Amino acid sequence: MTKQAAERYALVAAGAVIVALTVGGFWLSYAHLAEVAGQHGLGSSPARRWAWPATLDAFIVAGELLMLRAGLRRVTDGWAIALTATGSVGSIALNVAGVSGAGSAGAVPLLDYVVAAVPPTAALLAFGVLMRQIHQLVDRPVDHPDTPSPKLADPLAATSTQPPEPQVRVPESKPRGGRPAGATVEQLAEIGRIAAVEKGRLTREIVRKAVQDKGLTVSGKRLTEVMGILRPEFEADADTGPDND
Repeated sequence: MTKQAAERYALVAAGAVIVALTVGGFWLSYAHLAEVAGQHGLGSSPARRWAWPATLDAFIVAGELLMLRAGLRRVTDGWAIALTATGSVGSIALNVAGVSGAGSAGAVPLLDYVVAAVPPTAALLAFGVLMRQIHQLVDRPVDHPDTPSPKLADPLAATSTQPPEPQVRVPESKPRGGRPAGATVEQLAEIGRIAAVEKGRLTREIVRKAVQDKGLTVSGKRLTEVMGILRPEFEADADTGPDND
């Protein structure tokens, strides 16, 4: 199993646990609020008693869906955050207040308050973890073979004044692996830099092919060193690219 596959399975399993935790916490909170409503004016109408918590928890559902949409679009929705926070804080407060609402506050054990507060708090925290995972997936760069990255337009302009190709001395006899004696890490990085600018993206395969086209060979370890030099350059250029448009 590859590292990517293991990470994917772990994410799916964590997502299932988070969804189950959110649903369970939401249901326990909703049921308790229905009991509170029945003890304070809605006991004679079971339908109204079970519908009443929706006037509060619906804000949580609406806010969470809007936050999910904002996360997928890589934007921040202030209204969605406000709806989710209002519904969650209100749900926690009413669940706790409902413990002592029907009797003497001094006679209620502290653990009763904890039991009432845990479900809505767990649902809120579980959703926060889920949103964090979604943001990480959305923000993760993906190399696509057919789609050039527009953020590399500025690195192309910045390197247009560089020499067209580095002068790399190629020995007549090359070893089976690693770099030839005449090619330093900096020279290999320069070859990969020019190739990445020309292709509009930076991947290991692009750098490896560019080196091979020069009649050179590069080991996996040496290629990792080269990518370690190039990645920060292109990530920095990608972050500052839109400000220069």
